Parts: sequence; C-alpha cells; structure tokens
Amino acid sequence: MGYTINGVECDVDEENFLLEADFSDEAVTVIAAAEGVALTDDHWVVINYLREKYRDDGHTPNFRNMTKELEEIAPDQDWKKTLYDLFPQQPARQAARIAGLTKPYGKGGY
Repeated sequence: MGYTINGVECDVDEENFLLEADFSDEAVTVIAAAEGVALTDDHWVVINYLREKYRDDGHTPNFRNMTKELEEIAPDQDWKKTLYDLFPQQPARQAARIAGLTKPYGKGGY
C-alpha cells in the first residue's frame, strides 16, 4: 500500500510499517488517518515519547516498559488503559506505526 508523505511515496512492509523512520508531523497525520485514528494530545504524548526512545535506543520499548516510563512522564494517567483506548490494535505496535517508525522488535518492541 504505502503512504504518500509530503508528496513522496514511502515504502512499507507487509504490516504497513515504514521501512525508514519518518519523524515529520505529516507522517503521523497521514498514517493516523489511514489507521482511522483521530489524534489527540494524549496521542502526541505517546508519539513524541516513542520517537525520543527510537532516536536514543534505535528501537521502541515493549508495552510493559512503555507503560512504566509513560507513568513517570505523566503520572496522572492509567497508561495501560489509556494506551488501549488510544491505540486499540496492539498499542506498542500501532503507536510505533503511527509515529512513523519502523517495525518494533518481537511482539511489542524491545
């Protein structure tokens, strides 16, 4: 399928993850629209967190580490529930896809 981001057709794998990470906000809006996700401020908290982890570590965290670290960033949320509300199709994977990142390692990224 692929996504057209900023006028450029981007290659994806069989699960529609970008083959090369794209950190533009346009990538997020295009992919979120394709996923049927209406972005909120909470989505952007998760997206920015994942992008920072990807830049620092070269990959995204698994779901357990993701919830733990998001609770440190914004302790007023029940992040386990919130992530499933925001990204109902496997949060660690769907959030990484919408963030414009490459496919996570393993089941949820490590």
